[in-house]
Amino acid sequence: MPMTHNFTPNDLIRFIYRETTSVEDAAIKEWLTDDSSAFSVFQEMSDTVRSLDIKEKEPSETSISILLEFSKLSAHEESHA
Repeated sequence: MPMTHNFTPNDLIRFIYRETTSVEDAAIKEWLTDDSSAFSVFQEMSDTVRSLDIKEKEPSETSISILLEFSKLSAHEESHA
């Protein structure tokens, strides 16, 4: 008889980020092996996490320029107030 699992998407996120216990790891791995739809969701989440991890972690030059210009304008307005 297959075991019933009550895992949530949050449990999968915790599993992906290795925040689950070894007991939870074993149960989640069993669940993913037994449930193809859960495995599909897991794969999609894993792909999303990987794509987020490789995104640029620093602001673009354009963003920096805009912020610096805004800062200059704000400082100029404050000095004339």
